[in-house]
Amino acid sequence: MMTLHENTDCPPSSVSVTRQRFTREVIAGLGAERKTLSPKWLYDRAGSALFDSICELPEYYVTRAELSIVERKRGEIAATWGPRVRVVEPGAGSGTKTRLFLGELGAARCSSYVPMDIAREHLAMTAVRMRSELPWLHIVPICADFTLELPLPPSDDNARNVVYFPGSTIGNFEPPEAEQLLTHFRVAAGMGGLIVLGIDLRKEPSRIHAAYNDAAGVTAAFNKNVLVRMNRELHGNIDVDSFSHYAFYEPRKGCIEMHLVSRKRQTISVAGRSFSFAEGESIRTECSYKYDLPSAERLAHKAGLTLVDAWIDDERTFAVLELQAA
Repeated sequence: MMTLHENTDCPPSSVSVTRQRFTREVIAGLGAERKTLSPKWLYDRAGSALFDSICELPEYYVTRAELSIVERKRGEIAATWGPRVRVVEPGAGSGTKTRLFLGELGAARCSSYVPMDIAREHLAMTAVRMRSELPWLHIVPICADFTLELPLPPSDDNARNVVYFPGSTIGNFEPPEAEQLLTHFRVAAGMGGLIVLGIDLRKEPSRIHAAYNDAAGVTAAFNKNVLVRMNRELHGNIDVDSFSHYAFYEPRKGCIEMHLVSRKRQTISVAGRSFSFAEGESIRTECSYKYDLPSAERLAHKAGLTLVDAWIDDERTFAVLELQAA
């Protein structure tokens, strides 16, 4: 049985560091002229579970489209990775799609799997489940904020690094930040390494809008969970019901934004600080850029990467890209 303390590179001190970062970023974000929080703070244990539920919603096409590619093309994709690889997954979540690739590689080709996530408990659960399903797999889970660091353990078997970043998470970053992140991945992958990247493609705006405004209200609960988290971890006094979930798509930018909108004039307290809201004032909690292949290739090029191959689902809603250092 894998225990969190013994097998996850996330000692108690790192939990304290994460709490400190959360505090700093919340104070800075709520104190800004346009209030903003990073979407990474949506993912504590409860938030990660809610996102897993979102992936199963009828309106949320992203996971189904990506899974259709991975299920049909995993052999073809993995064949390009070489005879021996180490799979690194920043923001691993539940690792559902990665499980298919790992099974395709098998013990002969997969040196190790390095899942990385900021949600410590969810990461440990994923590692335990993966070990149960793939008992031959060497798992090195790392609790870290991959936007700040990618602390890969040393490898002594000359395995090729494959940084797998599925789920269109790259869209959560403004283009300059996305370029910086891909540069970070390129450096971490090292000489001859690969980045396998999921991107959500541009499409009919109404379909994108529906994916972020589901009828069951799961996305709304996911969005509001960051307020619950601030109350619990940062001694907040926020009336969660005084904020509404709001998401809209801007076709010219190719970006959807998620906000928490104050339903009244109010002052909240978080981490010993007070923050005032006018009625209708919002906190932007997430952006999600949608790409086409030319714009994705331009982004990769700016990060020193070249597009090796691309796989697209039948409805042309999603793409899996393979990138290598230029």
